Order: sequence, then structure tokens, then C-alpha cells
Amino acid sequence: MGWLSNPEHTRVRALANPEQGVVAVEFALVLPLLLTLILGVVEVSLMLYDQTIITNASREGARAGIVLKSPKLTEAEIQAVALNYSANALISLGTAVVPVVVVEQSADPVFSTPLSVTVTYAYSGFGMVGLLTTLTGPIHLTATSTMKNE
Repeated sequence: MGWLSNPEHTRVRALANPEQGVVAVEFALVLPLLLTLILGVVEVSLMLYDQTIITNASREGARAGIVLKSPKLTEAEIQAVALNYSANALISLGTAVVPVVVVEQSADPVFSTPLSVTVTYAYSGFGMVGLLTTLTGPIHLTATSTMKNE
């Protein structure tokens, strides 16, 4: 018992294992890289989700504008369809940004003439993209759908 409780023996045992604490140092070095990778994946996923929402909003607007209906929807009504689709679906973690909807159609929307709906959204992001957008401005996500009138 006296030999095990000897403070000199404890010091010799600690010096015999020089790798003690290396795991904590390695973890401290790897943790920032791991967190950066995880936050980057989350941020890109949110951006792709918003891209999908504005793509579907442009499709919904184009589809509403080309259906066989008399009278045809006006540009303002087509824009309202696209904006209503994206109103509650877009994920903005800061200030809400309303997408811009542009409708291009011929002067007389008759059978087989094209109708194009473009939706543009300024994605501001958080984290790394948020830092990038403070320097360069927001990332603009754009989706265009073109369909022929029925």
C-alpha cells in the first residue's frame, strides 16, 4: 500500500504515458472543421430547398396562366399565383424577402403561344453564406417555366 500511494511513483507513471491528453488536443483541432462541414451541408440544403420552391412557384404560375379559360388570367393574377405558392414555403432565417415574379406572354394569348414565368429570390442565408453575402450581396436563385397556351 505504501508503494502505490507514493507520490513519486505517480509522477513516474504519468511521465511513462506521454500521449495522455492528445485526444483532447486532436478533438479541439478537428471540431471547427467538423462544425463548418455540418453547417455548410445544412446551409446548402436550405438553399436547394428554396430553389425547389421557386421552381414550383414558376410552374404553378405558368400552369395557371395557360389553362383553357376565358378570359385568360392577367399578368398580375399569374404573379399572385406564384407569390401565393411561395409565400409560406420559403425558408428565410432573417428578414423575409419576397420573390420577384416576371410574366412574359404574347399580346394575344391564344392557342400554342408561349407563356413564360420567371421567379427570382434573393437568398441571404446564415453562417458562411451569411458572411459571404455581407461582402458580395445576396445570392439570387432564379427559376423559369415556359408553357404553351391551351
